[in-house]
Amino acid sequence: MDDRPIHFVGSSKDDICDFPAEVRSQVGHALRIAQQGAKVEYAKPLKGINPKTIEVVEDFDRDTYRAVYTVKLAPAVYVLHAFKKKSKSGRKTPQPDIDLIKTRLKIAVEHHRQTYEGEMK
Repeated sequence: MDDRPIHFVGSSKDDICDFPAEVRSQVGHALRIAQQGAKVEYAKPLKGINPKTIEVVEDFDRDTYRAVYTVKLAPAVYVLHAFKKKSKSGRKTPQPDIDLIKTRLKIAVEHHRQTYEGEMK
């Protein structure tokens, strides 16, 4: 089976590039496995979005980094958002980030429709 193509929505690729090297490596590994149709053990569904929208959480140097991608739109992987969590109010993803993820998911759905709809017929 061929690897799924990966698409970065918005600034997600640049944001991942700004992560510390150790975090970039873990996120990159998770995305590589997603391209192969599987999921790493440290990736989990993002609550409140869609079961196929996955979050990778990595702690580094007392900061928490998150990357969110979806495999909902086969045959591709869409990276929706990547950020350093700034909120100190627990583990919950901050609402502005959830809103951005939802907006970018809509963008990904439209991109998928335009890019892959003809291939699927």
